[in-house]
Amino acid sequence: MDKLADLRKSYERDELDEHQSASEPLLQFQQWLQQALEAKIPEPNAMTLATVGPDGRPSTRIVLIKDIDARGLVWYTNYDSRKGRELAEHPFAALQFHWVELERVVRIEGRVEKVEAAQSDAYFASRPLDSRLGAWASPQSQVISSRAVLVANAAKAAAQHGLNPSRPPHWGGYRLVPERWEFWQGRKSRLHDRLVYRMDNGQWVRERLAP
Repeated sequence: MDKLADLRKSYERDELDEHQSASEPLLQFQQWLQQALEAKIPEPNAMTLATVGPDGRPSTRIVLIKDIDARGLVWYTNYDSRKGRELAEHPFAALQFHWVELERVVRIEGRVEKVEAAQSDAYFASRPLDSRLGAWASPQSQVISSRAVLVANAAKAAAQHGLNPSRPPHWGGYRLVPERWEFWQGRKSRLHDRLVYRMDNGQWVRERLAP
């Protein structure tokens, strides 16, 4: 195994200048996301979600962004999962996208709210049947004795709900309403570009941070 301390990479692919970046963080994010999609990098919609438990300790996991607009970024999950319980206790979170091939990171912080039931219903109905049955079958984040439990639960859900299962009451969407964005572009000699957008009196203020 190579020594981890000896691993090095020089970031030289692109740059991020505050005078050429978008004045609104949503526009900048949409531009970068589109470029990630066009570059066909693996799962460009994957993002790390960080929450805080009642004990004050953070936890992270990967979720998939499913919608974004002026109100915020949306993902879907089990409300009774660990992240769901933590968000019920502390409705604030952080998201991070890492597009390795583009040498870019985007970090977003803000408060979290549940999306409207109608929006969750519409997205749930668009999912493949196996995924919809899986939402009924998996007691997410709970201890189970074996995989056989999931298989049995899925068979039971299929028998009970058939080909058109409704959305479980414990499953739906969350929206992170951004209060702070940071865009990171790797640069040579570790002199990376970092632009932060923070909300101040209802307006976005753009600033450069030292790497």
